[in-house]
Amino acid sequence: MLVSEVIAMRTGSEPATARSPLRMRLWLSLWGMAWALFGLVAFALNGRPGWAAACAVVLLLAVVDLCVITYRMRQGPHYQPGRDVPPYEPDHGDGRPRRPKPGADGGRPGGGGTGPSSGRP
Repeated sequence: MLVSEVIAMRTGSEPATARSPLRMRLWLSLWGMAWALFGLVAFALNGRPGWAAACAVVLLLAVVDLCVITYRMRQGPHYQPGRDVPPYEPDHGDGRPRRPKPGADGGRPGGGGTGPSSGRP
């Protein structure tokens, strides 16, 4: 199987314009870090070790999330097939996707279909 075949295979169930909101997650993570740090210091100074520990856990989670976000942002954009790549049948165990029969367009609007005449299960 060629690499280009693997990249172009789509199941048809994902949105065509899906994007990850990494910038929003970055700002929310920074906001959470600021409030968790404020809570940690405030509760530690007021003698509330339980609440300070809870804020420390939230701070740790926000730092880990921030590291994951920056790692993914530095990876750059990933290939996502466009509208010109049609959805294919998913792999049914033999390692190759099923192709629609000639004349059928795989159930897309305007032709083909999913009835008994299209050859699809």
